[in-house]
Amino acid sequence: MTKTVISVAAGICLLIAAQTAAVAEEFAPYGKGKTDMHAMEPTNVVFDANYQDPNQLNILYAFVKNTIKETKGKAIVVSHGPELRAFARENYEKHQGVMEKMNELAKLGVEFKMCNNAMKAAGYTSAEDMHGFVTVVPAGFPELVYWQSKGYQYINPLPYPVRDVRYIDQPQLKKPN
Repeated sequence: MTKTVISVAAGICLLIAAQTAAVAEEFAPYGKGKTDMHAMEPTNVVFDANYQDPNQLNILYAFVKNTIKETKGKAIVVSHGPELRAFARENYEKHQGVMEKMNELAKLGVEFKMCNNAMKAAGYTSAEDMHGFVTVVPAGFPELVYWQSKGYQYINPLPYPVRDVRYIDQPQLKKPN
């Protein structure tokens, strides 16, 4: 009896596997993706940072860290939005966590430039209002143009995290933690 139950269970598993493979093929009318994990020449990049919420700098941190690991060139972040208040020394306690991440990037060689126009519009009066790894420049957009004219590749990392987005449409695929 045990052998019969095992044989039936194995047969059901094979049937389910065959059906799953057939369904997967149904959803691949364009073929299957390919992998190209090519090496890159060192490439310099400039990030355009303009975030409503300073906590979105956490997402920027991940983008920058992952990018510099592959590009192996120089990296600059140009801040010219409401996130600049997180770089203010007076807000250190409130934004300490994200500033530790930005400082970590600075220690890795990432340069932080801040738009003087945005800084003044936000109510700050001096570069000394900001943490020591920030350099204030005349204006954000011209700064982006300047670095692009020097061969830096422009990156606008929108603050949309991708972690687990697959499971929005396919929640049954998520493995329990």
